[in-house]
Amino acid sequence: MTTHGAAVLPDPRLFAGVVGQERAVARLEAAARHPVHAYLFHGPPGSGKRAAARGLAAALLCPDGGCGICNSCRRALAGTHPDLVVVERSGASLDVDDARQITARAQRRPLESSRQVLLVPDVHLALKAAPALLKTVEEPPPSTVFVLLADDLSPGLATIVSRCVQVPFAAVAPTVVEEWLVGRGVDGTVAASVAAASGGNLDRARLLADDPGFNERREHWHSVPGRLDGTGAAAVIVADELLGMADGAMAPLRDEHARELAALEEQAEATGARGVPGRKGVEERHKREERRWRTDDLRMGLAALADAYRDRMVALVARGTLPGSPGAGAERRRAAAHVDAVGEASAALSRNVREDLLLESLMVELSGMAE
Repeated sequence: MTTHGAAVLPDPRLFAGVVGQERAVARLEAAARHPVHAYLFHGPPGSGKRAAARGLAAALLCPDGGCGICNSCRRALAGTHPDLVVVERSGASLDVDDARQITARAQRRPLESSRQVLLVPDVHLALKAAPALLKTVEEPPPSTVFVLLADDLSPGLATIVSRCVQVPFAAVAPTVVEEWLVGRGVDGTVAASVAAASGGNLDRARLLADDPGFNERREHWHSVPGRLDGTGAAAVIVADELLGMADGAMAPLRDEHARELAALEEQAEATGARGVPGRKGVEERHKREERRWRTDDLRMGLAALADAYRDRMVALVARGTLPGSPGAGAERRRAAAHVDAVGEASAALSRNVREDLLLESLMVELSGMAE
């Protein structure tokens, strides 16, 4: 177990990028003084786990315990410190080969600091590799500190979980997201709509706030009920448009990825390295993030579509169509069926389905239920 630690709390600037997670930050500030061998940060995407991991790494690698201003702190926060080792999965899950790589990296001696921090994202996808990881996480070399990141904790990870200090992260509350966006200069109306659509994902909120097509996409989804006329042709056209908009929605994320690679290339050139170290892993991570972003945008659109059908129910009630009028029961059942169908499609996105077929099938189903 690692025993070195700082005598004072790390500078708060190390965790400036972690928003709405006061309890987690307090635990990490204390952990930086007396670190143990392994930590497990768990919570939904965009809740600040990776930023918190870099903040803890900066505190552990800094010769002054996390001053927040030295070269060591700056590089750790930027993810470029040689003793902050990030092992990204090589495929759809963390497999046994990834576990072997993690084990090998854990045995490496630190290059600059008295310890190294081994950061492993997506541990919730390590079910097959869990047995191979267990011994290394349980008994790493004294100079290695593990920081594992997981979106959720499945029973298959119970043995690894039991060997780590857990640090839970919650989805960031919409009010906190909104306040954070306004503090960054985002218009209040835009901040409110983005916060509501972000699902507590701060990374997503930050990019959506700078996305000029965000409101247009939401309005387009909201207009879908009025465009479905009961014909299959209209349903297919609407589905194609929605998929095209989801593809276009990735532009802000792709721009950010391009900036990240450019910064890494600049740093590699400044240090005389031949190419960006770990470039393939970075590019693979970018691809995964883009796939997730596209799926999240579709899920956001489906939420707007469900809201549109709920708004129609409210309008029917306001007009006196529901309840009590002739056909009120059928109207009620149809409105509920619309909302249920959209909810089922949103849930299906988590099952790695063909998104084009899913949307086309949904639009045909909704069109068939049109008045």
